[in-house]
Amino acid sequence: MEQFLRVTEVIDWTHPAVFSKAKELSKSATGVHEIVRSCFEWVRDSIQHSADFQRNPVTCSASEVLASGTGYCYAKSHLLAALLRANGIPAGFCYQRLSIDETGAPYCLHGLNAVHVPEFGWYRVDSRGNKLGVNAQFSPPVEQLAFRLSLSEERNFPEILPDPLPVVVNALRAHSTWDTLYKNLPDWDLPSLPGSAASLLDNASRREIDLQGVKPSHAPGQESIL
Repeated sequence: MEQFLRVTEVIDWTHPAVFSKAKELSKSATGVHEIVRSCFEWVRDSIQHSADFQRNPVTCSASEVLASGTGYCYAKSHLLAALLRANGIPAGFCYQRLSIDETGAPYCLHGLNAVHVPEFGWYRVDSRGNKLGVNAQFSPPVEQLAFRLSLSEERNFPEILPDPLPVVVNALRAHSTWDTLYKNLPDWDLPSLPGSAASLLDNASRREIDLQGVKPSHAPGQESIL
C-alpha cells in the first residue's frame, strides 16, 4: 500500500500549499469517510474543469492545479490523490476509454481516482466536475461516476495505478492551452493498463462495483467533454 501514499513530482503532496489545503479540508473530519468526502467534493466543485470553463493554463502536478484553480480530469485526479495522500489515505488512478462525442471515434482516456476506504476496500470517485447530465458523488459502497460506457470500443479499465499514466502526463506537459490539448487528448487502445499495483476485480466489495459507471443524460447538442 505504500506506493499509493508516496510523493512524486506530479503528486507533490508535500508542497506547502497542497499540504496546507489537505489539512484544512480534514480539520473538522472525524474519520476517513469524512476526509475523503471533503477532499473529493472540494476538488470536484472548486477546481474548474479546463474545457468546461475554457481556462488556461493546462496543469499537471497537484500544486499547479491548486495554484491555477483549473485542470482537465487527469489533473484534477492528481490533486485529489495528493490531498488524500497528505492525509494518510491511499489513493490511486483509474481510467476509462470513452468516445469524445459519444458517437464513436475519436476516443480518449478519462481520468479518475480509486481511494482505499477501510470498510469497502478500493472505491472509485470522479472529481472531473458536475454539470448537466453529470452527477458524480461519494456514496460508498455504491459508485456514482460521471460517465457510463455505451460503445464497443470504450473500456473501463479495472487496474488501479499508483502513478498517472505516462501518456497522460506527457499530453499535459506537451500543451499549454486547453483547446490544443482538447484536440490531442491522450488515448490507450489496449486491453489493459501498464504498471498496475491493484485491481478493482480483486476488491472484496466488487459486487458493489458497477464497471459501467453511471449513465449521463447529455442534452441534445451538448458538448461531451471528458
